[in-house]
Formats: sequence, C-alpha cells, structure tokens
Amino acid sequence: MGLLHWLLGTRLEVWTKLIPIDVVTAVLAVLVILPLRRRSRSNDAAARRRAVVRLVATLGSAALGVLACWIVSDVVDAFDVAFSTVVRMWVAIAVAGLALGVTALVQGGRLRRFAGATVVGFALLAAGLGVNVDFAAYPTLNALLQESPYGHLPIGAEAPPVDGNVPTLATWRAPTDLPEHGRVGWVRIPGSESGFPARKAVVYLPPAALTADPPRLPVVLSLSGQPGTPSDMFSAGRLAAVMDSYADAHHGVAPIVISADQLAVPGHNPMCVDSPLGNAATYILRDVPAWATKHLRVQPVSAGWGVMGFSEGGTCTMQFSTGYPQFFTNALAISSERVPLNGDRDHTIDAAFGGSASRYRAATPEGLMAAHAPYSHHFTTLAWGGSDREYRSNGRQLARAARRAGITTSVLEAPGSGHDWNTVHYALERALPSIADRLVAADRH
Repeated sequence: MGLLHWLLGTRLEVWTKLIPIDVVTAVLAVLVILPLRRRSRSNDAAARRRAVVRLVATLGSAALGVLACWIVSDVVDAFDVAFSTVVRMWVAIAVAGLALGVTALVQGGRLRRFAGATVVGFALLAAGLGVNVDFAAYPTLNALLQESPYGHLPIGAEAPPVDGNVPTLATWRAPTDLPEHGRVGWVRIPGSESGFPARKAVVYLPPAALTADPPRLPVVLSLSGQPGTPSDMFSAGRLAAVMDSYADAHHGVAPIVISADQLAVPGHNPMCVDSPLGNAATYILRDVPAWATKHLRVQPVSAGWGVMGFSEGGTCTMQFSTGYPQFFTNALAISSERVPLNGDRDHTIDAAFGGSASRYRAATPEGLMAAHAPYSHHFTTLAWGGSDREYRSNGRQLARAARRAGITTSVLEAPGSGHDWNTVHYALERALPSIADRLVAADRH
C-alpha cells in the first residue's frame, strides 16, 4: 500500500521525470532502426535496406502526425483550441514510435520485435507525459484516475453563534488554535429551484472558517472548463495553495471558494443560461447561494461575491459578472471565449435560444455589457496564455468592451503558455489575491 500510495501521489508534470523516459525511448529507437552486422555482403545490404525502410517509416509517420494535428486543430478546429507546438511534437513522436514498432514486428527477429514493442510503450508514455507537462492538467496519477481526489466535506446547518451574534471581519480575532491550512472537500448542492442535475461541488474553507466561532466570509464562485469537473480548479489549478497562501498572510482570513457545477456532465455545455439544455443560470444564481447561506457563514450574494473560471468557465464568468453586477462585483476570466458556443453558431442558437439570434446576442458578454452599462465599483481581470492566439484575441476584445462599459479592467498574459493549466496557475497566483483583498475589505466596512 505504501508503494501504491507513493506511485499515485508522484508528480507527473515535471521535466525531471520525462527526461529519463525520453532518453530510453531514443536509445531503443536507434537500436531498432540500426541494422545488425551480417556475415555476408548480401545480407548486410539487405539489412541496410530494411533499416532504411524503418527510418523512412518512422520519419514519414512523424510527418503524418504533424499533418493530423494541423487538420484536427487548425482546419477542423475539433477542440476549439489550437494545439501548441509542443503538443504537435509529442503527437509526432507517439505516431513515429508506433510506426517503428509495427515495422520492427513485421521485419525483425525475436530481439528486434521485442525492442520494437518496447519502443511503442515508451514512446506513448513519453508523449503522454510530455503533453501533460504542456497542459499541466494532471499533477499526479491520482488526479488522472479519480473524478475528484477530495473526500466529503462534512457540513451541516450553519453553526449558531457562540454569543448570539455572528462576528464580522472587523471584530473577529483569530484564536490561538487557528488551523494552519484550509480544508477542501466535496458537497452536494441540490438544484432545488432549477432542477439542474449538478454533480458534486468542491468547497474550500479557509482557516478562519474552521474555527469554533467563524466570521461571515466573502465568497468566490469557481467554474471549470468544458469538458471538466468542479475539482479541476483545485487538482489541476492548485487553487487551495493560492488560497492558503493568502490566508496565511491575513490571520486565516480568505474568501470561501465554491466550485460549483455548471455543466452536469463533462462534455455537456448549457452555456450558463436557462434553456432546453438545462437551467444552469438558475442553479448558479439561486440554488448555490441559497445552499451557501444555509450551510456556511458567508456574506449573501447580494453583498457581492467574486466569480472566476477557465475556458468555458471563463465565458460563464463574463456572462454572470456582466449580467448580474449586483451579485458579482469581482471577476477573473481565464481564457474566455468571446461568445458562448455549443458547436457552431447556428447550432448554439437553435439548441439554447429557440432559433432567436437576438436572444443569443443578448446573452453574450458584450450584449450583457451593452444592456447594463455603465458599471460602477466593478472589477474584472481577463487572462490568457501568450501563445494562445484565439483566446488572446477574445480577451483583448472583451477587455476593450469592458472598459467602454465602465468596468475597471486589467489583463494578464501568461508568457509562453497556451490554453492550459499553466495559464491558470499564472492567473490565479497574480489576480486572485487582489480579488480577495477587495472582497475582504468590502466585508470589513
């Protein structure tokens, strides 16, 4: 069990684990390609010809891998995200390794066949780890194998105040037994009003919330990308570490984070509106705040929450923060789309908006900004990866529209990263403390 625990917990997104596997893969590939010396010249010539075939098959397959990436990513745009150069390289290596292994199985003797099969395994492993390093999606095997690596967070009804009064942030003082870290766990937030079939939410409670008589704390709502799960911001985004760092510098005080489910299933996209695809908006705007105020000592949503999200969750962040400024005063949208999409534009309008293009435009961030401008005391940060051309363009256009609408707007560009969790890490570490500062300061007054 100790070895299994270590294996599941070992970090995957580090180059130091990738380099030895790359070296072994390269050495095996060379050994499989090179011809063995034969006793006769005719046998040597035949061996060299077979080696040339293996080399051509390997290089040609690598080129086919690059071509396939171009078609899938740039021509068809199957994932709504352009593959990075690094991802294309790893796909080429995986396809090349597979082709070399197959060629060795056809041409070789027993030893070469064994080496070829081994090359396939190592090439696929190296490519998988390499893509994961680029995306930073799975920090450990545990995160890859489990939908949520977090246990149940036992939360009952709101704890009664010790002396009849709930302390405010202005009057609360940290006790001597203040926990060193916050706590993360899953909870069930039913769609009582919306009927939305949400999956388990994941909640972060800062140290102040874990004390015997906690104050009412501000809330940040977190929304995953699509496909995704509510735990992604914690398992892949390292959100708890950012919040713990903030709490450590503020005597245990930090916003409570509720990572709620706006999708229902990983590949489903209701686009954070109420529609035949699901009442996602009512779930987020009514059911989640109702559950939070019943079970936690939090400021009500009418006092102003923060909202943040990545990719589709970033689009939802822009929709909620611009469409409901009385609820969400601070927003962090990471790699947001310019408009919500479920497939192409025509399918989106038909599936969720009854075929009405005007209703669709009204539900976009820019449409909502036009309807609610001018904003006051409203803050938004838009972030994107430096190599993510499409989402950089989206972010810049949304930032210009937000400034025109009177929203205090800042932008962040993560150097060298794409549409991946490295961008999320960069944005959370730099933008979330400022959001927490504003929410905490507002609650102190």
